[in-house]
Amino acid sequence: MKNYQEMKLLTGKNLMKDTCLIWIFAGEASGDIYGARLAAELRKMLPQEKLRIAGMGGHLMRDAGVEIMVDSTELGVVGLIEVFENIGTFVRIFQNLKNRAIKERPDAVILIDYPGFNLRFAKQMYDNKIPVIWYISPQVWAWGKARIPKLAKYCAKMLVIFPFETETYRHTSLDTEFVGHPLVTIVHTRKSPEISRDPNLILLLPGSRFNEINRLFVPMLETAVALHKKHPDLRFAVAAPRQAIYERVGEIHRKFCEVRKAEELPEVEIFCGETSRFLQEASTGLAASGTITVESAIAGLPLVVVYRLNTITYWIGRMLVKIPFFTMVNLIARKRIFEEFLQGDVNAVTLSAAVERILPGGARRGEVEKDMEFVVSSLSPGSEDASRKAAEAVMQKVKSFSSSQG
Repeated sequence: MKNYQEMKLLTGKNLMKDTCLIWIFAGEASGDIYGARLAAELRKMLPQEKLRIAGMGGHLMRDAGVEIMVDSTELGVVGLIEVFENIGTFVRIFQNLKNRAIKERPDAVILIDYPGFNLRFAKQMYDNKIPVIWYISPQVWAWGKARIPKLAKYCAKMLVIFPFETETYRHTSLDTEFVGHPLVTIVHTRKSPEISRDPNLILLLPGSRFNEINRLFVPMLETAVALHKKHPDLRFAVAAPRQAIYERVGEIHRKFCEVRKAEELPEVEIFCGETSRFLQEASTGLAASGTITVESAIAGLPLVVVYRLNTITYWIGRMLVKIPFFTMVNLIARKRIFEEFLQGDVNAVTLSAAVERILPGGARRGEVEKDMEFVVSSLSPGSEDASRKAAEAVMQKVKSFSSSQG
């Protein structure tokens, strides 16, 4: 199924007379990465005029030729309070997309993670007999097991990126396939032999959402000050994923420097769109929890991981979610690789000590490097060309949908 002729044989109909319409929904920055890669691979399988891809996503999906119906760049909010604050926006987007789907009848709707929105949308598609393929399973194996029956009912196919996730759906009728983790290929492709690690460079990754930046960046700057006092040779870089975050980070940094202008502050340089470079160049990192922790592990960058939620959201989560870690790398390994800190523990005293432990020559440095290699080796089998495998699985399912409709 690598070209038009093969796809034509598989579908059993003349695609020259038909246009395949696929929707891809990504509500967060990581989903935009995966959706863009998936779209690029799908476009290799059919002629441009025979495949139309539309959806919800960001600039990467747009650059990959996806017709963006909804720009989801700022929709990646975390927490009950944050969702309620934006409920009007979500409802309006949801209704518009549902009505458009019923009118246009896409051949398949591919939903990437983002369960709060996507699971509800999957139900609407199921009720209207529009096939749903889920790519990047929600972390129901760590929390939210009550969602498994709903996913099994509403979805025609589940494409998972961790080998152990197939077991999650084994007791259901859901067609589940492991396609590999796309970040393995993505990160390895980005690696440059010209970049070497600077032992004195620490990377700050305060997140891809405004609420993350607002809660985490000041404690990160305070940590940088504390580290600089003990290790004056250290320098700090901030990698912002997009222009809006770059501007917000710069604004917070300027205010921080103004308030503390009487102190000797460390050098903090802010960059936009150069995350992959600094994952290779920095020796150590301090990051908001998220997909970036997996990306860092694959790139070989030891991290300290932090997160802060709205207080109400945090306490509700404490009651409902029972998992040993919140960092994906630690959940994959089932052990603490990256030290992680929540809420009030996100402070300069605690974080500077944790970062010192993983600096070159630090007490935990060797252990963390060895454990990161274990995580990468766990993810790598079956992850070669993961995006291509996902695209092939999508097209195979589209074929079966077409066949069942005669």
